[in-house]
Amino acid sequence: MWKTRLFLAVVGGLAAAGAGAVECSDQQFEGLAYAVCEVDTTRADLRLFLQEPESGMPLGSFGAVDRLLKSEGKTLGFAMNAGMYHSDRSPVGLYVEDGKQVAGLVTSDGPGNFGLLPNGVFCIREGRADVIEALRFARTRPACRHASQSGPMLVIDGALHPRFLTDSDSRYIRNGVGTSADGSRAWFVISERRVNFHTFGRFFRDHLAVPQALYFDGKISRLYAPALDRFDIGFPMGPMVGVAIDADASVD
Repeated sequence: MWKTRLFLAVVGGLAAAGAGAVECSDQQFEGLAYAVCEVDTTRADLRLFLQEPESGMPLGSFGAVDRLLKSEGKTLGFAMNAGMYHSDRSPVGLYVEDGKQVAGLVTSDGPGNFGLLPNGVFCIREGRADVIEALRFARTRPACRHASQSGPMLVIDGALHPRFLTDSDSRYIRNGVGTSADGSRAWFVISERRVNFHTFGRFFRDHLAVPQALYFDGKISRLYAPALDRFDIGFPMGPMVGVAIDADASVD
C-alpha cells in the first residue's frame, strides 16, 4: 500500500511540476511595466506554431493554436508572436517546426529591424532553448526541433546590440525572448508601453541579467497569458511560440 501511495505522490508531484513549468508576472524596471513569462525549458512542452498540419494554412491567432492543441487533450498555458513574417504570413528568416524546415537562414544585412545585424535564432531543443546569434548559428548548426529567426539581437554575450541609441525616438510596444546560459530558462517579455530598442534591451540585460536576448516584433506584439488575464487579439500573425499543458492543469 505504501508503495502505491508513494507512486501516486510522485506522479502527482510530476504533474504539478509540469503545470508550473511556465510562470507569468507583471514586472517593473526603470519606471516602466513589462509582462514576463518565465519558462522552465527542461520541463515545458515549448513549441512553435505556424500552420494547420493538414491544410498548411496559417494558424494566425492564439485561439487557432488553442483549438489545435485540444485534439491532443492540451491547451495553451502561454503564447506570444515569435518572429517577423511576409504578407502571406510566411517567415522572413529561418523557421523550423517539429523538425521540418519551412524557410532557410538569412545572414545578409538588409532593410528593417530584421536586417539590423546581428540578428539571431530562437532554437528549441530537447530540454533546453537558446537565443543564438545568426552567424554563430550558421557555424554550429544546432539540431533545433523548433527554430525561429528574427532580429535584431537585443543582448549578445551580455552586451547590448552596438547600434542601439539611448535617445532613439523609435518607440513601439515590443516583445522578445532571452535565455539563460545553460538553456534551462527562457523569459518571454512584452512591454506595456512604447519603448525604444535601448530601453527594451536594458530590461533583458540589467533586470533579467540574461546573456542572450532576441527581438521578436514591435508593431504586432501580442501575448496570451491566462495567469495575467491577457488574451491579446489583432491582425493575423505568422510564427507563434507557446507552451502546451494538459487541459486540466493550471498555470501560475
